[in-house]
Amino acid sequence: MHELILVLAATAVVAAAIAVVAVPLEPLLTRLENALTFAATGLIFFSMCYICAEVLMRYGFNSPIQGHLESSELMVPIIVFFAVSYTQARNGHVGMTLLVDNLPARWHRTLDVVTLTLSMMICAVLAWFGTKYSFQLYQYDDVTMTPPYWHTWPSAAAIALGYFMLAVRMWLQALHAMRPDRYPKPPKEEVWELHTPD
Repeated sequence: MHELILVLAATAVVAAAIAVVAVPLEPLLTRLENALTFAATGLIFFSMCYICAEVLMRYGFNSPIQGHLESSELMVPIIVFFAVSYTQARNGHVGMTLLVDNLPARWHRTLDVVTLTLSMMICAVLAWFGTKYSFQLYQYDDVTMTPPYWHTWPSAAAIALGYFMLAVRMWLQALHAMRPDRYPKPPKEEVWELHTPD
């Protein structure tokens, strides 16, 4: 309980510091979100090829790839948490807004600030304890139970990083909701289209 209080106090201090540097921080966070989302997309493609190769090796050549199940499971948190802040910035998460959308604009903005601030605090706590846990896994040299004994700490570290970035993103959104004239707007949805030459 004592550690939780310290983490919440430290989060409040960091949040105050972020409020000071929010304008230059926004484009940096956006670039990091984009880079990690591209990495997550690459991992999705890699895991698809990896699983297809495993099926081919197992049923075509009777020679399964060792540790394929564990490595695929360890990639899932990395894929999800590398892209979670990007999705939050673009309001891509599933939400129930029927009641909120029918509130007056002032109440809607106030509710946004309160929920984003509370969510930011929760994500910051999860990021702190997730970091501690991933460092503990690293210290123990924790590996999967079967060969080739994959290290588990990178997946745990990806979760902690995702929660940290989500906390920062939610706080920037709360600041913008409080003072839209002073704090930058979250990035808009980017539409990637393939163009063929004329």
